Amino acid sequence: MSTDAHDTVARTIFLNGTVGSGKTTTATAIGSVLEERQIPHAVIDIDQLSTRWPSPADDPFDFRLTLANVISVAANYRAAGVQIVVLAGVIETMHQLRQYEEGLGVGGAIFDHVMLVAPPSVVKQRLLARHEDEDELQWHVKRAPELAMILDSAGLPGPTFDTNQPLKPLAQRIIQTVLDP
Repeated sequence: MSTDAHDTVARTIFLNGTVGSGKTTTATAIGSVLEERQIPHAVIDIDQLSTRWPSPADDPFDFRLTLANVISVAANYRAAGVQIVVLAGVIETMHQLRQYEEGLGVGGAIFDHVMLVAPPSVVKQRLLARHEDEDELQWHVKRAPELAMILDSAGLPGPTFDTNQPLKPLAQRIIQTVLDP
């Protein structure tokens, strides 16, 4: 896909990974590179679209609400002229991936799934830096390796990038892999 400002193919880049893997930070860096390239885009931290209490007992991570909100917000951005929507979130199963693809692939939009990883010591360091509440910190520290195992066994397609590196070159490599193969 050409990445000039006149290309009108809608696209979603979904950055997936464990807590602390660098999804939001990498999404923001990708947004900066897309801005440099003058490509209309939006960056969405999916957690901000699914924060409520309580979550349903049968959907503890509120996937159904999250998916509905992401689809609606992405449609609004596309209607406003955004060509690329960069999402930072978690997809745990192939079924969830297919639901995102179906919901965001309207009108021929392309859906790209990118897995982000980081060494466990780096993930823990990031979590320590961002969670001051001890209970919240411990939940995330426990969740990171659990989620890593879930993601490793899910068989989700797409490239994988280690986020334990400088951000701008990482963002450029992801864009090159996804947009300029």
